[in-house]
Amino acid sequence: MWAILTTIFCCLPLGIASIVFSTQVNSKWALGDVAGAQDSSEKAKKFAIWSAIAWAVIAVIYAIALAVGFANFNFSTSNSSGF
Repeated sequence: MWAILTTIFCCLPLGIASIVFSTQVNSKWALGDVAGAQDSSEKAKKFAIWSAIAWAVIAVIYAIALAVGFANFNFSTSNSSGF
């Protein structure tokens, strides 16, 4: 579930990697490869977390850029000489 949500709402490349690893878990478990299933599960979890972190970082940078741009716009319009 987290792999799909992070793919849709966060970072597409990392979310896709998370989906790939999460789909490997059931097949490895069914084959009796418990260690492989746990490894794929951990990798899927890590990629989902990194996808969410990447989205948060990009959102913060975007918000800062908007705030700076808005402040510069207000500053330039308040210092105009009427032209």
